[in-house]
Amino acid sequence: MKPRALITGASRGIGAAIAEALARAGHPVILNYRSNHEAAQALQARLEAAGGQVELAPFDVAHSEESAQAMEKLLANDDESPIGVLINNAGLARDNSFPVMERPDWEVVTRTTLDGFYNVTRPLVMPMVRRRWGRVVNISSVSGVIGNRGQVNYSAAKAGLIGATRALASEVARRGVTVNCVAPGLIETDMTKDAPLEEIMKAIPMRRFGKPEEVANLVAFLVGDQASYITGQVIGINGGLA
Repeated sequence: MKPRALITGASRGIGAAIAEALARAGHPVILNYRSNHEAAQALQARLEAAGGQVELAPFDVAHSEESAQAMEKLLANDDESPIGVLINNAGLARDNSFPVMERPDWEVVTRTTLDGFYNVTRPLVMPMVRRRWGRVVNISSVSGVIGNRGQVNYSAAKAGLIGATRALASEVARRGVTVNCVAPGLIETDMTKDAPLEEIMKAIPMRRFGKPEEVANLVAFLVGDQASYITGQVIGINGGLA
């Protein structure tokens, strides 16, 4: 059996698409989410109906104590059913011009992305190292690569995730653990549904938004054995935007 895959922020959008792709590839999947029980349960039912093995793990990755308790439970039977794949996808946006950005909007974005990375990844790294196999894929953003007006908090958080990816990859590469970053551009999700489409399309050479499934297919490749020599990389999937 393939190792279990933990996907954070998996109840909808890109996270849900990644969970579906990894379940199809034969991984038992663990769906993390903060509060959208209905969406997570619907995804669980859909994946199980297709023959997948699914576990729900509701907790807030930005909360250190809550995450520690949840990760301890998930790792309780790690010897028998190891978590060998981690997709750090949880994130949110609180967009505003920086001069009027309030501290709570800065902190909730940076904590979810960066503290979330620490809270979930750190407990899993040493078990992966001991097994000499593991796959970590961090979902950044084109905003973390080139920056974006009105998203200083989001761009900072996603850029920090890129730095964390490269540093951790260098630490664990010799132990057969790969750490990579996927940086999507504009993808058809709830986060982009209210965006001014006509104006944005002009900046995208392909003249369309990406689909969550396209991001998920890239992540599934990075998790697979064919990508075993790829680590520390930031791979854009943005229709030529950057």
